[in-house]
Amino acid sequence: MSTALNGAVRFVDLQAQIQSLQPALNQAMQAVLGRGDFILGKDVELFEQEFAAYCGVPHAVGVDSGLSALELALRALRIGPGDEVITQANTFIASAGAVLAVGARPVLVDCDDDGVIRPDAVRAALTPATRAIMPVHLFGRICDIEAIMAIADAAGVPVVEDACQAHGALLNGRRAGSFGIASAFSFYPAKNLGAFGDAGMLLTRSAELADAVRQLRNYGQKTKYQHVSLPLNHRLDTMQAAVLRVKLPHLDGWNARRQYLADAYREHLEGLPIRIAPAGAQGRHVYHLFVIETEQRDRLRDALQAGGIETGIHYPTPLHLQPALNELGYRRGAFPTAERLAAHSLSLPIYPEMSLAQVELVAGGIRAGLPG
Repeated sequence: MSTALNGAVRFVDLQAQIQSLQPALNQAMQAVLGRGDFILGKDVELFEQEFAAYCGVPHAVGVDSGLSALELALRALRIGPGDEVITQANTFIASAGAVLAVGARPVLVDCDDDGVIRPDAVRAALTPATRAIMPVHLFGRICDIEAIMAIADAAGVPVVEDACQAHGALLNGRRAGSFGIASAFSFYPAKNLGAFGDAGMLLTRSAELADAVRQLRNYGQKTKYQHVSLPLNHRLDTMQAAVLRVKLPHLDGWNARRQYLADAYREHLEGLPIRIAPAGAQGRHVYHLFVIETEQRDRLRDALQAGGIETGIHYPTPLHLQPALNELGYRRGAFPTAERLAAHSLSLPIYPEMSLAQVELVAGGIRAGLPG
């Protein structure tokens, strides 16, 4: 386990995980070097099979990022100019960026107090132009996906899950990413399952959609040099797939550790003037991030930083207030819950190698940093 050094707590310690897996990682990477199959090699196909089986979905297509997985899902569903895709205002810009990349319009809706998309807001945002719903399992918490699916089914539109922060999360025995027609995962290094660079995955229950995405990710090729669709390059790198294959068997254990640390945070922060979203059903939240809410966010962050404790803010500007999305026409006040969370949320350090002593150190820093 990682230990506190001179009172310092890093926001995430990637080196601690690498050190624990070093022999297996070296062996996997050396095997790729020995084969020389650097593009769509053996480990890509095997990781696709293994991650699909882990998530309980028949088809997986490795791509170069979570953004690409979202974009290619929309392209394969033939969503484009004149179409609308509903997603939430409080998320990373990739969610809306994928919609814009295919020429469609992101229709933003507000979240609930826990930061996940509100089903009633989704229902109210439906129009004849709605062609998909893209809920986000934000910070590792599965949204009310069963309600979203019911709304989508009634409207006759597909659901594309943005599961980029929810690797391994469970709801009623089903993994995040197994509910919609397609789902997207990111394996950015700091994710619950992280590569050594950018990497992503699209999951789907549709063999036809999987075949379309395989074609789209590889220059639109149906067979070599026969380009039948838009020539894009969004392939998963073989070396990243090899790394992820080593890590995947550890994911459930790492998630269990994150849940244990989250419970410890709740215990040590009890009684303080902060809000922590409830844990919810067991397994539903895998704590990619552990987020608290306080009106003293900036003051508290400065105090923790002065004590050697790193924190994060996810995300300080909601999508409707991002300069790149001005063309959508939203104004401040359009999504009050998203705006409140953006102004008051603080992400605390959490990663599987973190020690209880570090949790206690962070909690002590919060007690000292909040006004008495």
